[in-house]
Amino acid sequence: MAREISSVGVIGLGTMGAGIAEVLARSGVSVVAVEIDDDGVHRGRGHLEHSTERAVSGGKLDAGGRSELLGRIRYTTSLSELSDVDLVIEAIPENLEAKSDVFAELDKITGPDTIFVSNTSSLSITEIGVHTARPGKVVGMHFFNPAPILKLVEIVRTVVTEPDVITDVVAFAERLGKTPVVIGDRAGFIANALLFGYLNHAVRMYEQRYATREDLDAAMRFGCGYPMGPLALLDLIGLDTAYEILDTMYHQSRNRLHAPAPLLKQMITAGLLGRKTGQGFYAYDEPDSPTVTDAVTKSTVDTVAPREVRKVGVVGTGTMATGIVEVFAKRGYEVVLRARSAEKAAASVARVKKSLDKAVVKGKLSEEDAATALGRISPAVEFDELADVDLVVEAVAEDLAVKQAVFAALDDVVKPGAVLATTTSSLPVIECAAATSRPSDVVGVHFFNPAPVMKLVEIVSTIATAPDVIATVDAVCGAVGKHPVHCGDRAGFIVNALLFPYLNDAVKMLEAHYAEADDIDTAMKVGCGLPMGPFELLDVVGLDVSLAIQRTLYNEFREEGFAPAPLLEHLVTAGRLGRKTGKGFKDYSAR
Repeated sequence: MAREISSVGVIGLGTMGAGIAEVLARSGVSVVAVEIDDDGVHRGRGHLEHSTERAVSGGKLDAGGRSELLGRIRYTTSLSELSDVDLVIEAIPENLEAKSDVFAELDKITGPDTIFVSNTSSLSITEIGVHTARPGKVVGMHFFNPAPILKLVEIVRTVVTEPDVITDVVAFAERLGKTPVVIGDRAGFIANALLFGYLNHAVRMYEQRYATREDLDAAMRFGCGYPMGPLALLDLIGLDTAYEILDTMYHQSRNRLHAPAPLLKQMITAGLLGRKTGQGFYAYDEPDSPTVTDAVTKSTVDTVAPREVRKVGVVGTGTMATGIVEVFAKRGYEVVLRARSAEKAAASVARVKKSLDKAVVKGKLSEEDAATALGRISPAVEFDELADVDLVVEAVAEDLAVKQAVFAALDDVVKPGAVLATTTSSLPVIECAAATSRPSDVVGVHFFNPAPVMKLVEIVSTIATAPDVIATVDAVCGAVGKHPVHCGDRAGFIVNALLFPYLNDAVKMLEAHYAEADDIDTAMKVGCGLPMGPFELLDVVGLDVSLAIQRTLYNEFREEGFAPAPLLEHLVTAGRLGRKTGKGFKDYSAR
């Protein structure tokens, strides 16, 4: 039978500690809130009053409920006031020595059955617990910020944590309305171990001037559906906090990808910690404000006149090609759809018509506009029929030899000054350009699937791409309602280069039996607000496709951490490719 937890001590009333105290009091728990001095108590009380006031104004709490909630919290500057509580949650800054000292002191004050909980996001629970006479009753309970809103709680057990303590803490978390996942004691636990490698990679991209801060953030929001871009998220977390978590992870994993990017240390030294100081990767109107005030990073496309584009050619008949044809036709462009046979061309036009008809049924397009869009599409079989297009988009299979043959053929027939674009998601654009006599006219224009729905387009310039070609595709993307981001010609571009190492890390975590696939998915969806967990996403993308992209990244960057997880390779070898085969990381055959 689970023990009754009716009174809880919370040590530390910063943003996280105050948020945890609010969660507890909302659930009817009596809280003894401890700070180091009266100023700390004043700040902590202010956090709670401000947060609950916002909840009232937002209709999530009434005035009476707020009064009762605040009445359940008693403030003190003395740890001795915790002598009778059932459980203590420590939420002081991430310093192992300081946390250990607090737990050693609590050991002398509280009863022998009191459970000790640390809210650390990265430090070892084992190392904290050994400073007490009750390591079996020490557990991690990692809340996510803001604690009153985010549901995930990572419950961290050590090798000596008593099983009934875990059972009691899980039940307590559920009583608080949280979604608990139980895991072992490893730096970063689930969410931070996967999240911060990705964030660190984004900082390195920015540090190398591979892409602007706005383009990095927009790429992950529009390309992956993430609630925030990586640099904006780092500003919210705090660069100093991120550095400490990464440093802790690196010292445990020795994985170079966890070594904090040098730019983080430089910004911290300069006092640019993110929102809490009013400036980080972005500038804010005041400390703790979400309102960005600094100007958008200027791009060279703003200073170069684009070429005129009235007629577009699309080479290919697959899902991506037909989606791109639809995008251009709906926005008023004359489109030539080139296929290898008249039958394939007709089938592709039929698929576009089917998609347009669906839009009509859903009320997103009128019948007249759908008919007009369809009338702008001209099927073609010969490359000669692309002679007078202003922009041609190649969307054939991801095979370099096939793409090079297409570009060589286009080079022979397309008029001078036309822009030649490839939709490749992983192959070098310069290799396509090298198949032509006009490499300055070649650019990558990576649409995301499904093209009519996804707003993001990655514009990939090679070392040879002319500035007005980049300006042209940027303007065209705007004209068809897409959000363009700019990057250089290297494996993965922005989105895949950030996304797939994170997915690969999740596979390695599963492979090490650290957590189950469902728990990892839950942690990333509930804790980080991602639309899909890593294993759900891998199964949707296809494990064979994911493996190919991961191999491409590894072959380009030669980073040990980018090497495909053996488990991913084994599943592909076994033919378990995800949803398309009925089995991947999960089994869909019975669904």
